[in-house]
Amino acid sequence: MARPRLAVRAAILHRGRLLVVNAYPPDYASDLWCLPGGGAEPGQSLPENLQREVQEETGLKVHVGEVILINEFKDSKAGFHQVDLIHRATLADGDQIVLADPEGVVNRARWVTQTELAGLQHRPRMLADAVWGSNAALYDPMEEIIW
Repeated sequence: MARPRLAVRAAILHRGRLLVVNAYPPDYASDLWCLPGGGAEPGQSLPENLQREVQEETGLKVHVGEVILINEFKDSKAGFHQVDLIHRATLADGDQIVLADPEGVVNRARWVTQTELAGLQHRPRMLADAVWGSNAALYDPMEEIIW
């Protein structure tokens, strides 16, 4: 298995709703929702990487806060292992909630309540607790990736 890929994701809450995205191509027919973000690029800090990724996927500008969850997943067949650092983030412009996809990465995006999130297939599993519950950073143990 290759070295783990480091990625950053943003837990953006606005008026009690969390932004989730589906970044799988339509031909995957996946209903798996996750947070906006992506792979960390060398030479940029983690917050800079996250600001770039969020803007590429949603058109939003954010302020990056503390890490609230560390999540790992792998695809044993493909030899892939990823570590996500999930940061709390806030909108840089609280009135800008219109979503765009400048890079053509995100298939769908939506703002959800905690109750709505519970009804969606999403990862990481501990997301709701990290966003709406615990005040400490959480660790979601490594699991096989699902499509």
